[in-house]
Amino acid sequence: MRIISGKFGGRKLTPFKADHIRPTTDRVKEVIFNKLMGEMEGARVLDLFSGTGSLAFEAVSRGAGHVVAVEKNLKSIEIIKKNCELLKVSATELTVVKKDVLSYLKGPFPQGYDIILIDPPFTEAMADEVMAALGQSELARFPTKIFIEAGKKETLAPSYGSIQMIDKKDYGDKHLGIYQVVVGSGPSGAE
Repeated sequence: MRIISGKFGGRKLTPFKADHIRPTTDRVKEVIFNKLMGEMEGARVLDLFSGTGSLAFEAVSRGAGHVVAVEKNLKSIEIIKKNCELLKVSATELTVVKKDVLSYLKGPFPQGYDIILIDPPFTEAMADEVMAALGQSELARFPTKIFIEAGKKETLAPSYGSIQMIDKKDYGDKHLGIYQVVVGSGPSGAE
């Protein structure tokens, strides 16, 4: 597992053995970050189901202002912390929140995020549930972009409240849903 581009480009992340983790492939990471070209510098990024932190570290590497990595699994959190030490990533660049994602989405949030990256566990079909919770949350605010990976057999709706699908890509056993919060966003429809 490696960082593709940016200040840590080509650097390898801490090797691990964990059956509960299947990191985002380089191919999918390239698609995500190519779609965000020019939008990452200084962005507030949320990485839900962070796992090893692969997406979070890619965002830091490409100039994100701050990344919040939400993960509940202790082994995964240990891996993220090791990667922070390895890459010398400070708490001002990346914050790890030990919490269940669905609980986290209930808020409150002092401010929104520009980009939300979501890679739910491959062992559970919960992409639709997470997007529905996000659609009810005050978290996604215009013009937040959301990228969610889902198993091939999972269904992602074209919209979740003010969150609208703008693209979808298929990759073997998974697909990537790309969403954006539209004008009049927020749980009550107010900007």
